[in-house]
Amino acid sequence: MTAWIIDTFGSVEALAQVTLAAVVGGVIGVHIVLRRLPFLVMGLTHATFPGLVLAALTGVNLLGGTLAFGVVVVILISLLGATDQVESSSAIGVVLAAGFALGVVLVSLSDETARKLPAFLVGSLATVSTTDVVMTATVGAVVLALLIGLHKELTLGAFDPASLAALGYRVAVIDLVLLVAVEVTVVTALPAMGTVLCVSLLVAPAAAARLWSDNLVATMVLAATIGVMSRAGGLALSVRAGTSTGATVALVAAAVFALSAAVRGRRQPGPVRQKPGLNTMA
Repeated sequence: MTAWIIDTFGSVEALAQVTLAAVVGGVIGVHIVLRRLPFLVMGLTHATFPGLVLAALTGVNLLGGTLAFGVVVVILISLLGATDQVESSSAIGVVLAAGFALGVVLVSLSDETARKLPAFLVGSLATVSTTDVVMTATVGAVVLALLIGLHKELTLGAFDPASLAALGYRVAVIDLVLLVAVEVTVVTALPAMGTVLCVSLLVAPAAAARLWSDNLVATMVLAATIGVMSRAGGLALSVRAGTSTGATVALVAAAVFALSAAVRGRRQPGPVRQKPGLNTMA
């Protein structure tokens, strides 16, 4: 079995990494689609880029170092967007550009880091270790537990933040928690997808699943399934064809979304259905 996995997917660690990241990305991707945050996620991936470069320059674990930097980026975006003087989309744009520019400057400081630039931008599973897989599993479990624990609050906040505030919840805090969870998920996707392509694996499976179901939980399960299939299929195809893993996986995910849109394109997605009692949280 192990020999077949290595022959098909390159390594056991690579398959485990893409599978774990796909499950978490599919679930949280539904929240991204419902809240119409793909541009924000793209901003997070670009602004997190210098954290990845700094981790490589200092020799610390790439996932751990990038995650620490990414949380700082999320807090900065939230603080800028919370002020009356700065529009949220403007804050995202400024942090996106500044973060990516800082990453490029840091890359230029080291020839060795510059040689790793393609892997930073489009991903590479060749260097994924067992430690990375364990960290991804641990972080993913925490994110999923958080999403389950705050399921009703996050869902109501996506559709009716005024009601969420009326119930006594601090909407800004709930939104910040979601952004941190998104950033954590982005970081777990970086080894395979890089900073440029990982947004596709958070958005495409969820967008495709949304075309097939109006039930929120069913959409999340379907998005996770599509994410796993897209990543495993793209990984196997990249091993066979010798192409870039991140780019191949992104193309497979895009193809699944395009196929879903072609088959279900005439169907307008209805309002997301949830269990009764969502708007009457105690």
